[in-house]
Amino acid sequence: MLTVYLSGEIHTDWREKILEGARDLNVVFTSAVTDHAASDDCGVAIMGAEPDKFWHDNKGAKLNAIRTRKGIEKADIVVVRFGEKYKQWNAAFDAGYAAALGKSLVIMHSADHQHALKEVDAAALAVVKEPNQVVDILRYVLCGTLPKTS
Repeated sequence: MLTVYLSGEIHTDWREKILEGARDLNVVFTSAVTDHAASDDCGVAIMGAEPDKFWHDNKGAKLNAIRTRKGIEKADIVVVRFGEKYKQWNAAFDAGYAAALGKSLVIMHSADHQHALKEVDAAALAVVKEPNQVVDILRYVLCGTLPKTS
């Protein structure tokens, strides 16, 4: 069995595509909280309101870091997706943390981000563009089988 941590952008359905494609594989997936509002407000919801937005965000970031660190540390493979719409500084941080821990790292992004992410890509064991490629990697790692070609 593999434990896979899914990190990165939360605005598209890439996670669901991987989960669906890997449903027949012996994989446990973990992830950051993908409800944007819950992720932003978790600190103040649990530890109390902050009048200053900096401290509001600081509480949430630290609380989310507990979950993220746990997920990355327990993972066999960390998949980090960089999306098109926003700069995902947190995803880059997660990739660096995973690399520092010696985790098997798979990076996913479009060709448009190739130059900007060259150092992140260099730390990865695989760089892909599509969720189905992640599923193919997981299937190969677990079963040693290649995708069927048409």
